Amino acid sequence: MKFLGLTASEWTEIGLSVLIVVVATLLGRLLVTLFLDQGARRLAKRTSTTLDDAILRAIRPPLVWLIAVLALRIAIARLTFLPVSWQPFLNDFFFVLYLLLAFVFAWRLLSNLFTWYGREMARRTETPLDEQLMPFFRRVALILLSVLVFITLLSHFQVDVTAFVTTLGIGSLAIALAAQAALEDIISGFLVMVDRPYRIGDRIEVLELNTWGDVVDIGLRSTRIRTRDNRMVIVPNSIIGKSLIVNHAYPNTQYRIQVEVGVAYGTDIELARRTLIEAVRGVKGVLPDRPVEALFLEFGDSALIFRVRWWIESYEDTRQMFDRVNTAIYKALNEAGIAIPFPQRDVHHKVDLEDVDRIARLLQPGVRGR
Repeated sequence: MKFLGLTASEWTEIGLSVLIVVVATLLGRLLVTLFLDQGARRLAKRTSTTLDDAILRAIRPPLVWLIAVLALRIAIARLTFLPVSWQPFLNDFFFVLYLLLAFVFAWRLLSNLFTWYGREMARRTETPLDEQLMPFFRRVALILLSVLVFITLLSHFQVDVTAFVTTLGIGSLAIALAAQAALEDIISGFLVMVDRPYRIGDRIEVLELNTWGDVVDIGLRSTRIRTRDNRMVIVPNSIIGKSLIVNHAYPNTQYRIQVEVGVAYGTDIELARRTLIEAVRGVKGVLPDRPVEALFLEFGDSALIFRVRWWIESYEDTRQMFDRVNTAIYKALNEAGIAIPFPQRDVHHKVDLEDVDRIARLLQPGVRGR
């Protein structure tokens, strides 16, 4: 007696094969769970990181499914009554299953490794470079993995992948040309993060743009700078990479500023120098362990020019320090009796005797010049 073309004994063999698959899957899941849990406890005692947990989480589901696939292959192999013509189809079928399991395992492993690094290791670094680049690298790795698996699958079925690879290359080139500006910004952003010419919180000046302020964010495509009047300037990283950057916070926040002061001709040079230095040293905010200098630079048109230089703790106090120091210098010079001349010019006009007579006649009452 046959049912659906199969005898009772053949149906019995099918039932036993199904039972083998179910039992092997359940038993395999139990053994994998037990083995991995014990291995996790042992590794936890030997290591101080959670990397082993990330790897075990990636292994667990694919390993259980691998046992199920192996059990399925053994169960089908014992069915000797299956047609021989089915064998090529079964080989392709199991190849796809193995490739799919390998793909899932690699996908989970890469995802867990990048996630683990972003959570554990990136926190221990001083820069946000890791947190900003890890998602980008993760996407690139997963895309490459997917392309590799797809090409392997096509090659197994004897599909010519040359045209596919060529099309992929041409498509990538077209995308790169279309997104040239964006890619340039991303590459420049990556170089900025690696080279670190400035960091978040630094006060920088972009000379080509005549823009300066505090860096509040460094992204892959742009850098955000908050100016002193609370305006947000968003500068593409490609422009940052081509510009000269002045970092006022590197190597530290201590800052030297200067001002030029003119004193009247005839002033005692050493008295003026001493007065300027003492006036600046007495200003609150001037670093006492740094030199204060008053350099006699040049003979100006109306004054002797001194350049006064001093150090402050932070570049943030620049404007306030100019106000304090200028006020202190002005008061000190006045108390010392040293004049601060203003620009003046003497004009001498030479005339001959004929012009003198003509001017005298013009100045006489009732006389008009022609």
